[in-house]
Amino acid sequence: MSFTAQVKDELSRVEGECPYCAYAQLSAITRVCGTLSFRGSGRYSIRVATETGAVARTMIKLTHELFELETPLTVRHSNLHKTRNYLIEIPEQDELENDLVWLGILERGHGLTPGVPARLVERDCCKRAYVRGAFMAGGFIADPRGDFHLEIAVTGEEFARQLMGIMADLGVEARLNRRRGSYAIYLKSFDEIETLLRAMGATRTAQAINNVRRVKSLKNDVNRRVNAEIANQARSTGAAAEQLELIARAERTIGLRALPPALREFCLLRRENPEVSLAALGKRCNPVSSKSAMYHRVLRLQRLVEEAASTNDQ
Repeated sequence: MSFTAQVKDELSRVEGECPYCAYAQLSAITRVCGTLSFRGSGRYSIRVATETGAVARTMIKLTHELFELETPLTVRHSNLHKTRNYLIEIPEQDELENDLVWLGILERGHGLTPGVPARLVERDCCKRAYVRGAFMAGGFIADPRGDFHLEIAVTGEEFARQLMGIMADLGVEARLNRRRGSYAIYLKSFDEIETLLRAMGATRTAQAINNVRRVKSLKNDVNRRVNAEIANQARSTGAAAEQLELIARAERTIGLRALPPALREFCLLRRENPEVSLAALGKRCNPVSSKSAMYHRVLRLQRLVEEAASTNDQ
C-alpha cells in the first residue's frame, strides 16, 4: 500500500464532528472525482472512479446513510500495473437531483455549482470534513522520507481558490499550480502538511511525519557538523603546511638556534606535529599557550623572516 493510500485509509475512519460534516465530506468527494451526466429534465447520473478502496468505501457508505441511493460498484483489475480501479455508478433516480442540490453540486435552474457550497462549510468542523473529502478524492502525499510534498488535484480555478481559502481558515497557506487543464493545490512545508493532516483527522500520520522530520533534522545537523569539521581540518592542514614552509625559510635565513626561545619551541613542535591545530599545538608548549598566543608567534616569526630576507637583499 502506498503512503497516500495509507493516509486515505486513516481518513476514511474519521467520524464527523457534527451531523453536517458527512454532507460536506460527500460533497467534496463527489465534486473532485465524480463525473456528472445529464439527460434532460432533471435526469442526472454520476460516475466516481478511484484507485483507493478507502475512498470507494467512504463514498458508498455516506451515499447510503445520507440519501439511500443505489450505488452499483464495479472493481476492475490492471494486470499491467497490478492495481485495482473502483467505479461507483449512481444511476438516474427520482431524488438524485434534489440530493445533488442539497450537496451543493447543482444550483437549481443554474446547473453545476462552480465553487464550494458556502452553506456546507459554515462550521469549522465542516470545513475540516470538506478538505478531508477533497484530499481523499484527489489528494497525493509523498513519503516523508523522500522529497516531501502534498497536493490535491481539482478542476476549475474558482473551486480551487475557494478550497485554498478553506485551507487558509484551517491555518494552511497552500499554493496553486495549473496543470494540463486542471489545478494542483500543493504544500511543501513539513509544518503546513502536518497542520493540514491534523485538521483532516490524520493524527497518526501527522505524528509519523513529525518523527521523520526529527530524524531528518538530526541527520542534517550531524552532516553540517561533519562538514564543518572536515572544513576546519582542511584549513588547519593548509595553515600547518604554510607554517612548515615558514619554518624552513626561517632556518635558511636566520637559523633556528638564533630564534627567541618561544619561537624556537614553536618551530620544533610544529615539525614534530604537522597535523595538529594551533590550539592543540599550544597545549604541548611548556608552559601551555593559548591559540591566540600561538598565532602571534607565527606572525612574529613571519616578520623576522621578512626582515632577514630584506637585509640579505641589501
